[in-house]
Amino acid sequence: MLHTLSLPTLSCSSIPTKTSKPNRTPSSPLYIKFHTSHRDNLRYLKALGIIHNKKPPSINTDANTIDHVLATVEFFKSKGFTEPDFPRLAYLCPQLFTTNCDPTDFAPVFDFLATKLPATTEESRSLILHCPRLLFSDVEFCLQPTLDYLRQLGMENLSSPSSLNAHLLNTRANKLREKIGFLRSIGFSQEEAERACVRLPAMFGYSIDNNLWPKFKYLVDKMERSVEELKRFPQYFGFSLEKRIVPRHLHLKERNVQIPLNRMLLWSDQKFYAKWK
Repeated sequence: MLHTLSLPTLSCSSIPTKTSKPNRTPSSPLYIKFHTSHRDNLRYLKALGIIHNKKPPSINTDANTIDHVLATVEFFKSKGFTEPDFPRLAYLCPQLFTTNCDPTDFAPVFDFLATKLPATTEESRSLILHCPRLLFSDVEFCLQPTLDYLRQLGMENLSSPSSLNAHLLNTRANKLREKIGFLRSIGFSQEEAERACVRLPAMFGYSIDNNLWPKFKYLVDKMERSVEELKRFPQYFGFSLEKRIVPRHLHLKERNVQIPLNRMLLWSDQKFYAKWK
């Protein structure tokens, strides 16, 4: 890591002589470069949140390792990242700053985001900040097939820098197909399943066993509602079973009230419980 000290440049014309006055015209500065000390480098990486004041240290602090980490920092800066971004990167994905990772290995992912998505430098930066694991995904076998499948479904604006888009891009295409398969298994057609997932893309990230299936079973067995209601309102899967679906269903059941799923779940607590006291 280099620091610079700027000194004024003295030219022949700026040297006083008996017959001339000093030239006060500013000239290009002369830079004297010097390496920062190992201690200064450690202090800098601590300020970025990459090294922590704990035992054992978060990374090896020998000179070669520190030089490697500094090179990684400079690589990310060249891709539009700023110093306030590094604590988040180091927290979510500390392996980025180990000698096991060569920052140049991440270049294909940045190229993919810029050319195939396509995303601006700022959008790419934000997507990676939402999901740094994107950097470890193989472009040919993971990222490109997923992008192709999402586009086939009709997903748009995938370059928009949201947490949802970042994690969707980092989801393998076969995992996306599993959610379509689940919906088909409960009575959706292929087209209906695809349309439902486009309306609620967060569904691609839900566990079938721990999320989708329990909600479906509760809808059919306890609420005695049909799959047709799910087709009209697939956003049902986006609500908490314990905190939203069950309490509101029981509240309505006690009052012998039956309303559409969207009215049951979309209304705020204040509006819902004021309407059906």
